Amino acid sequence: MTTPVEQTVPDEFQDELDLPAPGQVDQAALTKAKSDLAKQQSSLRTQNAAIASYKKKMKAAGKDRTKVKWYEAQIARLEKGRAATQTKLDAAQNKVYETGGEYDKLLSGENRDAFLALKSLFGQYGLGSLAGKIYDYVKQGYGADTIGLLLQDTKEYKTRFAGNEARAKAGLAVLNPADYLATEAAYRQVLSSAGLPKGFYDNPADFTRWIADDVSPTEIKGRVDMAVAATGQANPQYKQALWQMYGINESDLTAYFLDRKRAEPILKKQAAAGAIGAAAIRRGFGANVLDLESYATLGITADQAEQAYAQISEGFESMLGIAGRYGTTWTQREAEQELFTPGATTGGKESASEKGKRLKSQERAQFAGSRGSSIQGLNAGYSQT
Repeated sequence: MTTPVEQTVPDEFQDELDLPAPGQVDQAALTKAKSDLAKQQSSLRTQNAAIASYKKKMKAAGKDRTKVKWYEAQIARLEKGRAATQTKLDAAQNKVYETGGEYDKLLSGENRDAFLALKSLFGQYGLGSLAGKIYDYVKQGYGADTIGLLLQDTKEYKTRFAGNEARAKAGLAVLNPADYLATEAAYRQVLSSAGLPKGFYDNPADFTRWIADDVSPTEIKGRVDMAVAATGQANPQYKQALWQMYGINESDLTAYFLDRKRAEPILKKQAAAGAIGAAAIRRGFGANVLDLESYATLGITADQAEQAYAQISEGFESMLGIAGRYGTTWTQREAEQELFTPGATTGGKESASEKGKRLKSQERAQFAGSRGSSIQGLNAGYSQT
């Protein structure tokens, strides 16, 4: 059998590729195979010991032909059994190799060389799980080139290079494995250079659509550059809010702008809450994560938040003074809830809206009472003159 031509994937690509792991060994089956092997080995040792013992006794029997013939018969019987045990032992050993994926130990000569070359090649593609099928094809006598073609029809190969399936249907040229991997690596390099978070477009499955649509790494770089530019235009308070609330840096924002739909599960609520937080920070208030996320869930927009915090800022100091005069407090949360969630309670029996109305009503009543007393005093003075 001829050895396939090596199609080496560059080392720099190998380090960056996050390829599917090779097929896992069935540990239960391997344990059973090893147990069967151990039993056959034990049986063979017992038979060897018995044969050695009979041979020793036969030698001691000397010229006693009756005993010698009896020992010879026993030895012949044991040797026949030992041959059968050796056959079982060899089969058990092969089963251990096969179950453990050590297929190269089951082959020799050109067949072994061809197997190892194909295993190495497809291992570079992230298809180490095909080793068993390569072994089967080698045993069946197929040549390396034929095996390579047969493997391309496997489910594993088609899944790994799914972009090629779509390209073929679209009438585009199919990429050979080395070019396919090089394209993935180029995508990954562009995205990695932009500082995208781990888990965001760093798996071969993520690149399938781009490869299928014949999107070049240059075009991807253009998209990333636009995303980075959009991030740079985000206002400082917005960035500050996301950093204070979640520790989100500009790299995470790039991921959000690059692919909103994909980033939504991670960043959508954070981005909305960050916009509200930016409005709070701009007016000198703090950014409480849980509160702001609850407002974001209610659908509070950045514009609504800007208007609300402008209103809160205008009257917050006055409300602090009023609350202090009546022996209570007035917090940022209460001021926010008064506008964002008027019906929500603050842990007591009244809502923030009700508390705000009560304090303002008390202040108006106090002010009205003080003014009334002054007028009455003046009137009294006028009456005396």
